[in-house]
Amino acid sequence: MAAGASDRTRYALIAAGGTGGHMFPAQALAEIMLDEGWQVRLSTDARGARYAGGFPAAVVRETVRSATTARGGIAGKMGAPFAIAAGVGGAVAAMRRARPDIVIGFGGYPSIPAMCAASLLGIPRMIHEQNGVMGRVNRLFAPRVHRVACGVWPTALPAGVEAVHTGNPVRQSVIERAGADYRPPRDGAELRVLVIGGSQGARVLSDAIPAAIALLPEDLRARLSVSHQARAEDEERVRAAYQEAGISAEIRPFFDDVPQRIEAAHLVISRAGASSVADITAIGRPSILIPYAAAAGDHQSANARAIADAGAALVLPESVLDAASAMRDIAAILSDPARAAQMATAARDLGRPRAARHLYELAQELAA
Repeated sequence: MAAGASDRTRYALIAAGGTGGHMFPAQALAEIMLDEGWQVRLSTDARGARYAGGFPAAVVRETVRSATTARGGIAGKMGAPFAIAAGVGGAVAAMRRARPDIVIGFGGYPSIPAMCAASLLGIPRMIHEQNGVMGRVNRLFAPRVHRVACGVWPTALPAGVEAVHTGNPVRQSVIERAGADYRPPRDGAELRVLVIGGSQGARVLSDAIPAAIALLPEDLRARLSVSHQARAEDEERVRAAYQEAGISAEIRPFFDDVPQRIEAAHLVISRAGASSVADITAIGRPSILIPYAAAAGDHQSANARAIADAGAALVLPESVLDAASAMRDIAAILSDPARAAQMATAARDLGRPRAARHLYELAQELAA
């Protein structure tokens, strides 16, 4: 450690963006670093900033220029390298003014400027990969950082790269509910179902799940209370579908209290995004996972595989998802309290609520 480093506040730059899957683990690490006395700055783009509302107020936000070569048509793809180069130049200038002790990337194109700048300036750096298949940006930087941490194990890694399995960091609001007692569904009692679709690709859940629930036997359907996250453009038709089936349902484009709703649920129906799986297992609830078919490298299927193999979840690929198959699996769990309880226990056994702490310890060691 440089002379005098112990006399000043240490400074970490966290780079992430694109989706909640990148931003939520970054938020979890930021919360711990602040508690440990670090100064934390978040580097993201305008899209990622939409998911930064839960970050503590003490985290300084900076919005960088970034772009992706995977979307935006010909003009967008041709302009992307110039936007990224401008972002890297800005990041280098910022780091020369205030040099971080460590730069930590969570993936997504908005992390490119900070990770490139840290490489050029020789700043200690590490990445965290949330999924069982590495994203493009993390795969690019994995051979060029000092530490690679993985949320899912095993994770497919580039040749010659070694990694540490930390698990996926979960937010403080999840940690507070980690391992919460599960009360299996009982005869005659209310049955609470949570449907969450992640930050993208939830339309198929809005199509299939209300239709599936409408097919449930009357003795289950009459006791249901559903919380369903649906895109704004789907909200009214999803609400109408539940009303037509006589189901008590709350429909919103976004729930800001997902950890509380997971804790209260008898069953969670979800995409298999890394953050969703981490939250479900940390709290410990039975789930039906529907991997997003268009996810890069089919990484959501990789995320779901270990959960299903442990008996904590049922997996329904989009290729076989319809109202009948979803109804079958929902009924199989809600009508069998013993099975539901076993699934909850299996999920809890897989949870890693200390993942953010483990990641912080790696960062602290590297910065030192």
